[in-house]
Amino acid sequence: MAVMMQAFYWDSPKHDKKEGEWWNFVAEKVEDLSNAGFSALWLPPVSKGSDHASMGYDPYDYFDLGDFDQKGGTKTYYGNRAELEALIAKAHKHGIGLYADMVINHNSGADEEEVNPLDGEKRWTKFNPKSGKFPRDWNCFHPSRYEQVMMEGENFAGFPHLCHRNPVVYTAMFEYARFLIEELGFDGFRFDFVKGFGAWIIGLLAKYRYVKDGKEFTPYVVGEMWSGGEDIGQWLDKVNKLTDTQIAAFDFPLRYKLKDVCDKPSYDLRNLTDDGAVVMKRPMHAATFVDNHDMGDNAIVNDKMMAYSFIMVHEGYPSIFWYDYYNNGLARPLTPNGIDALIIAHQKYAGGDSQILHADPDLYIMQRVGFKDDSVDQPGLIYVLNNLGDKWSGTSVKTKWANQKFAPIAWDGHDDAHPDERTTDADGNSEFPAPPRGFAIYAPV
Repeated sequence: MAVMMQAFYWDSPKHDKKEGEWWNFVAEKVEDLSNAGFSALWLPPVSKGSDHASMGYDPYDYFDLGDFDQKGGTKTYYGNRAELEALIAKAHKHGIGLYADMVINHNSGADEEEVNPLDGEKRWTKFNPKSGKFPRDWNCFHPSRYEQVMMEGENFAGFPHLCHRNPVVYTAMFEYARFLIEELGFDGFRFDFVKGFGAWIIGLLAKYRYVKDGKEFTPYVVGEMWSGGEDIGQWLDKVNKLTDTQIAAFDFPLRYKLKDVCDKPSYDLRNLTDDGAVVMKRPMHAATFVDNHDMGDNAIVNDKMMAYSFIMVHEGYPSIFWYDYYNNGLARPLTPNGIDALIIAHQKYAGGDSQILHADPDLYIMQRVGFKDDSVDQPGLIYVLNNLGDKWSGTSVKTKWANQKFAPIAWDGHDDAHPDERTTDADGNSEFPAPPRGFAIYAPV
């Protein structure tokens, strides 16, 4: 019952002409996003990077949120601390949480080169941030006296990589995480490039006993493990042994399947049913998505609503990409054909287990069986995905509902026709169609 918005895209402040004003721009959208049903916003890195117009994935001063004149300017690409705090306060007022993007391995923008005495190599590892917090030198990076070789993960872009086993680094990361949650008011973390450092540090930061509003607080935590299903599964096993199994991972395997669904018309929809995707094997630990700021030339080009429909009716925590919602115009408010309609379907109906009722190369039909307790009443739904490009397609399936009328609540595809209501027989059988290269969602009424 939660939907996340990735509230930025690559160079979004520049492309939307909001350089230094992104926090204010997002704040202007908060009320509409709340009304649409969004539960949380994932924000880009808030700290000053190697340049004031950096996206923040090259952190220089973790505690400069746009208030110190360094690296070419005072504000970050997104704004300053006061504007960020105003955004967080407004989001919370409207029932929306905030997730901070954590870049805790590679750093950039050092002030001086220095020789690392362990190997005699000269590197840019001397940092003197104007915030006065977390100054660092060669011993804060690999190789260090605390850990000469990176035993886990891999390097990235030639940046110096923090050695978390150094108590100075370890302490600074705890202080930074605590600062984000307890002082700024963030509600969770998205950890960047988790294959680049040990899972143990994420486990420890997640398990810290944060306090918000006078009460202990457990943040939502999701990692960017950009890899295949087996690697992601091993990482989840490792990191969740250190926590109360609270940590999720972005579902990259599913995302690449969905790209093939959208951009390869001959794709076999039966591939969606295997356990290669995180959501099929570990639904409680899956953060599903369609595109993000890193995809670049690999972004989905065709029929993207097919992908969004899939993540919005299945288990997992779906993430909507700002660029698709706003710049690509896929929100389509007050229609049954856009992301807003899918959010309604997700929030009001998509409860209980997913059960695949039919799958062949060109047609996929699934039911959510529904869920109800003292606070939730989601009656379930029928979802149809049609890969044929030239005609409506459906087939008779046996649902869990006998003698039940169903109304179409969301649909899209290569035909403007309206799906009709359906009624199951005494055994729960009925035919449920979807438009060409499209989808239809039916809800019991």
